[in-house]
Amino acid sequence: MSAHSTAPAGRSSPPLRSRTRATGALVIGGDYRALGLVRSLGRRGIPVEVLAHGDDLLATHSRYVRLSRAFPETDEARVAFLLELAQEGLAGWTIFPSGDETAALVARHHDRLAEWFLLTTPGWDVFRWAYDKRLTYRLAETLGLAAPRTWYPGNGEVSELGVRFPAILKPAVKTSLNPLTVAKAWRVDSPGELEARFAEASTFVPPEEIMIQELVPGDGGQQLSYAALCGDGSVLADIVARRTRQYPPDFGRASTFVESIAAPEIADVGRRLLTAMRFDGLVEVEFKRHPDGRLLVLDVNPRVWGWHTLAIAAGVDFPFLAWEHAQGRTIRFARAEPGRRWVRLSTDVPTSVREIVRGRLSARSYLRTLLGGVEGAIFARDDPAPALLELPLLARTLLRRMLRGSPV
Repeated sequence: MSAHSTAPAGRSSPPLRSRTRATGALVIGGDYRALGLVRSLGRRGIPVEVLAHGDDLLATHSRYVRLSRAFPETDEARVAFLLELAQEGLAGWTIFPSGDETAALVARHHDRLAEWFLLTTPGWDVFRWAYDKRLTYRLAETLGLAAPRTWYPGNGEVSELGVRFPAILKPAVKTSLNPLTVAKAWRVDSPGELEARFAEASTFVPPEEIMIQELVPGDGGQQLSYAALCGDGSVLADIVARRTRQYPPDFGRASTFVESIAAPEIADVGRRLLTAMRFDGLVEVEFKRHPDGRLLVLDVNPRVWGWHTLAIAAGVDFPFLAWEHAQGRTIRFARAEPGRRWVRLSTDVPTSVREIVRGRLSARSYLRTLLGGVEGAIFARDDPAPALLELPLLARTLLRRMLRGSPV
């Protein structure tokens, strides 16, 4: 089975009526990923509105936001809301989802939304190969690319799978926030613990969407990424990075310190996977280097990634290039330069302090990484409000989630 017979063709161009109005950008989400989108586009003079939902409101406080609106909670209401915005004068605007759920929403309703908006997310027939890790690993296998050893229990008995420990439980897709999807993965060290944790995970996620995977050893130096803007499988711009530190340290649902690097092998593997998917839009491929030297495909994030503003400091403005691509303009290939660093201090400092206390990181080596020019995830001289409000907003979010009994 060839990769191209597995992953269908990419998106077609939106109808002309969505190109005939003066355009701006609709950023869905209010977290720090969305903040990076807002600043990139706003600095270019592009009108930006934010559709905020949940507890993350950081991006709504940027000076570059023309207007923020509350985004409904259900998919049906969200699609109806977007179509109402088109009728109210936002037809032809470009939609930038900043999270997994909202990117999946746009992908599932791609044809309907593309009648009125320009989209930075491919249709579901392409998107699902990145969104569903089961499909990602299947495609990687057809390409001869390595991935961690993975077991798929379905509704069966996990004790019969022959799992090797230590291992992790992880969801194949992220459709909602719950203790498993928020943690990204749960570690298990014995058959008894596996059975108990699988039973617990099944209360949050359908059993057929739970994967059991080998725990790949290695520190942040082995956590690698290839991120790109693609046009129907062709890479238009890219960056290779080492995710040196992450939060939490073991499974990292968010990077906290990232460095751009030169690594042709990683770029080649990432490009092969995205070409086979015929991916269109912004995307990050996560890898981990196994102690035996193999480069393992971990995840594909089919939307803007957390540290994307590192690339702007390294010479590639991904949000603006995605805007240009959505407008149908020709993109001259761009590659981010190595040697640039990015940090999100609000998560990097507490994570690193814990690692220092555990003896897994020295204070001197930590401080050395922060010397010199480092791109901050939140602070910007021309847009200071989000940095001033980050900690108060974070504290409020944690308190509200604890009071609701939601995962933090």
